[in-house]
Amino acid sequence: QVQVVESGGGSVQSGRSLRLSCAASRYTIRSGCMGWFRQAPGKEREGVAAIASDGSSYYLDSVKGRFAISRDNAKNTLYLQMNSLTPEDTAMYYCAARDPAHYAGRCLFGWNTVALFGYWGQGTQVTVSS
Repeated sequence: QVQVVESGGGSVQSGRSLRLSCAASRYTIRSGCMGWFRQAPGKEREGVAAIASDGSSYYLDSVKGRFAISRDNAKNTLYLQMNSLTPEDTAMYYCAARDPAHYAGRCLFGWNTVALFGYWGQGTQVTVSS
């Protein structure tokens, strides 16, 4: 079955950077809409960034200019480069993927709609201290 596994989380000070990775198996990352979500304690899961099969990318307003989503097709791995981290970025971060047959790999009908992503990782914790 499809598996996506996150790595790269950790504890850093405000202003620092982290890069999250998401390795996929039985799923070709360039074929579908893939995204990064996060969930802080007591809050709903929210979309952080997504990338479509054609390379179009989408970002949560609060991370624009600081985070960058990318993929390495040869390694079949998705990344999230996070710069200038703040304590508000503290959360569990999840990698997610949509069925590539849906909408020809585009992130339509809400790039950040949790219900449209059928495959999820277990998450990696990011903690940013001030």
